[in-house]
Amino acid sequence: MTVVTSIFHSIEKKISKRDRITENEALALFESDDLLGLGELANSIRERLHGLKTYFIKNRHIDYSNLCVLSCKFCAFARKANQEGVFEFSIDQIVQKMKEALPQGITELHIVGGFHPTHPWEFYISMLKELKKENRSIHLKAFTAAEIRYFSKKFKKTEEDVLAELMEAGLDSLPGGGAEILAPEVRKEICGPKGPAEFWIDTHRRAHRLGLKSNATMLYGHIESLEDRVFHMSLIRRLQDETGGFLSFIPLAFNPKDTAYESAGYTLGIDDLKTLAISRIFFDNISHIKAYWIMSGVEMAQLGQNFGADDIHGTVIEENITHMAGGLSPQELPEQNILRLIREAGRIPVQRDSFYRQLHLYA
Repeated sequence: MTVVTSIFHSIEKKISKRDRITENEALALFESDDLLGLGELANSIRERLHGLKTYFIKNRHIDYSNLCVLSCKFCAFARKANQEGVFEFSIDQIVQKMKEALPQGITELHIVGGFHPTHPWEFYISMLKELKKENRSIHLKAFTAAEIRYFSKKFKKTEEDVLAELMEAGLDSLPGGGAEILAPEVRKEICGPKGPAEFWIDTHRRAHRLGLKSNATMLYGHIESLEDRVFHMSLIRRLQDETGGFLSFIPLAFNPKDTAYESAGYTLGIDDLKTLAISRIFFDNISHIKAYWIMSGVEMAQLGQNFGADDIHGTVIEENITHMAGGLSPQELPEQNILRLIREAGRIPVQRDSFYRQLHLYA
């Protein structure tokens, strides 16, 4: 029996006893070639937590601008003024985008953007207020931890004050973006201008202490090692132990076009499924694992529902960040397509709200 096989069996025993696996055991799972075995282990946890349910949300993405003062090597989204492909929307245009999607029954807006060089603080406050003024019930999931820290520095406010003022204006939760990879040397290489891992961790800690829920992500498939992935996941698990503020963990498959790492190519399906499965096994303190179809592709997100994922994200309607990096997925998924994908995976579709409360069970 090989060392990896021996560890695999010990992990099976831990899972049956509902014990936590270690970082070394997580690394052993990444090094294992037994994809189907990993899937079985992850699926046993997934079904213990959620049965046959797969969650989705009716949402719309609004990337308010790709103007950005930073230049990160992994990013194909950011632009400087007068550069080809640059865009920005006014508050009226942002509100209009929401209004156009409301007849489709959306319950959430996912709003992020670049580190805009000239927007005043009032732009962000007014954006949230105007969206809530138009529709009080819409959930506003907006601004990555990196954006929050940028606002703090630019407008000379504490992060607590930034978060509190945004919450007062209508902010309901934070997305998980900006984590990229939290391993120090790799993070410094691919997105050094965003600052060290402690910045992302600390901003989410502050948000959680204020009662603001958030999500956690990991961008994989570029130049990171398997050890880097496990390190990243361990930092998030530790913070969740401390605060309990993360709603979901979302592995993000790297899309390389027009980045400094284009030669890395797209992630492979085996790696996508393995990463989902290990995420489910590792995070005993995060309820939901999301298969993010925008970055992995629709087919992998569907298969992922049998490899530990219990969430397939949502309708989206429009997405720019991934597609500017050569994303091969569609720009949106109509509700009927999502229902079919979930049912074909042998799961029961559940429309959820942003906090994973059930809105509609499609028996």
